[in-house]
Amino acid sequence: MTTSDDIAAVEVEAANAALYAALEAGDLDALTAVWVSGADADDVRGAVCVHPGWPVLRGRASVLRSYALIMAHTEYIQFFLTDVEVELLGDVALVTCTENILSGGESEEEGELGPLVGGRVVATNLFRRTADGWRLWSHHGSPVLTSGPDEE
Repeated sequence: MTTSDDIAAVEVEAANAALYAALEAGDLDALTAVWVSGADADDVRGAVCVHPGWPVLRGRASVLRSYALIMAHTEYIQFFLTDVEVELLGDVALVTCTENILSGGESEEEGELGPLVGGRVVATNLFRRTADGWRLWSHHGSPVLTSGPDEE
């Protein structure tokens, strides 16, 4: 028998997947739909984002502008999510995961894919249940430091 928490967890996982699908597609409209709306967040409060190496961004406008900049300067990006865990507490859901990222920079020749770079980021995505469904409230990404060949 499926409980309401099981259904909510599936909905949250789908909302989390929609975040990464929007980023991979470079679709700012889809990304905007994933985040809390203007009814739940304004340009100062209600949405928080920390990209790896960036300062804390507060407010819906700053958060969405940061993603627009990232999308404008990223030729190619693909996420392979691992270690996805969903925890629910009422109308709040916490998703932790590892973002295994493959991205490409600018190519030297038009029509060609630039060099590919891999990286890992651990992410914490906090969702709120709203009238429009589960929406991203906060994203925090932190790079995973990898050890060198002689280190364990």
